[in-house]
Amino acid sequence: MPGYELFGASERKHVNDVMETGIIMRFGFDGPRKGVWKAKELEKAISDKLGAKYTHVVSSGTAAVVSALAALEIGYGDEVIMPTFTFVASFEAVIAVGAVPVLVDVDETLTLDPDAVRKAITPKTKCIMPVHMCGSMADMDALMQICKEHKLFLLEDACQSTGATYKGKYLGTIGDVGTFSFDFVKTVTCGEGGAILTNNEDIYRKADGFSDHGHDHKGVDRGADLHPFIGYNFRISELHAAVGLAQFLRLDEFLGIMRRNHTILKEALSEVPEISFRRITDPAGDSCTHVSWFLPTEALTRAAVAMMKEDNVLAGSIYWYEHNWHYIRKWDHLKKASSLNALHPELKAAVIAQANKDFSASDAVISRSISTAVSYLWTEEQARERGEKMAAAIRKALAASVTLKV
Repeated sequence: MPGYELFGASERKHVNDVMETGIIMRFGFDGPRKGVWKAKELEKAISDKLGAKYTHVVSSGTAAVVSALAALEIGYGDEVIMPTFTFVASFEAVIAVGAVPVLVDVDETLTLDPDAVRKAITPKTKCIMPVHMCGSMADMDALMQICKEHKLFLLEDACQSTGATYKGKYLGTIGDVGTFSFDFVKTVTCGEGGAILTNNEDIYRKADGFSDHGHDHKGVDRGADLHPFIGYNFRISELHAAVGLAQFLRLDEFLGIMRRNHTILKEALSEVPEISFRRITDPAGDSCTHVSWFLPTEALTRAAVAMMKEDNVLAGSIYWYEHNWHYIRKWDHLKKASSLNALHPELKAAVIAQANKDFSASDAVISRSISTAVSYLWTEEQARERGEKMAAAIRKALAASVTLKV
């Protein structure tokens, strides 16, 4: 799955282009850089491929989400609806702009349950933020309809699903604004990096300025830029952009490998009758970074995890229910609103209230869910062997569970 698995000559070539000029900052130094603008090239490559009118690259996926929220002018008094299953950066970004993350249940898409979203809307709701987890998509038709009915922004967190599509459109280009991560373990990596995509010029201009100390970027002299609003330093470097450019130009290559290996792995797991798979609202659009699957009960899932570990085939598979980073159950710091800097008492109380709601519907899904990452490095035979060994371990766990009941 991660782009770093396939570093090669292209990545080295683009990095060397930057090193030969010595200009590693993305803005300014027009003469010495000798026409080398890797961040600009990366932005154009992303827009050309994914079909967004505007792309702005930044230092991380987190920076992208924060900048997108700011560009939508979301802040104090606003609520942002997001899923219980995501990466911690999603709620961190919402809190960073002073808004309240309203967590709601997921269904077997492993993304937002539209019915839960509807129930969570209040007069303070300003944005719905689906997170396209593990390579696949939320139910975008349902969420877009909800946003239309309630006049809400739709911000797509596509950080884990670069290259995935929904009904012919790339994820991250469907809502008002989309965000991507290019960190070290993403489909395409910059080492560290992210992107904001939109078709709205006003949103683009605000995100562009916000991520660079409020610079308006309207002139040719950076020192003469005006600052119409406060911003922060979320700039990407030319070195990171160079790696990302080389990687992004290989996106179709990466997707092809993942889809091949995903098919082989899923076929092997399908031989176990007790296994069911994630519901994908547009199967043709899955970027296939993971095969996400379920067993009937939490107990059976835990038994399968233990047996795969014993048989040395657990590597690459994640049991999300026990994962510190991606599911509400382990987010004690959010539940307590633990922060080094003092949060406004009103915000802190709201964060604690939202994070400590009943999420039993999500528990019922995530406690039975395992996602197995798909590697670029597997041959077809290795993907098949991995799937067969996993299936064998799962069968052993299921048989042992039946024996114990008897």
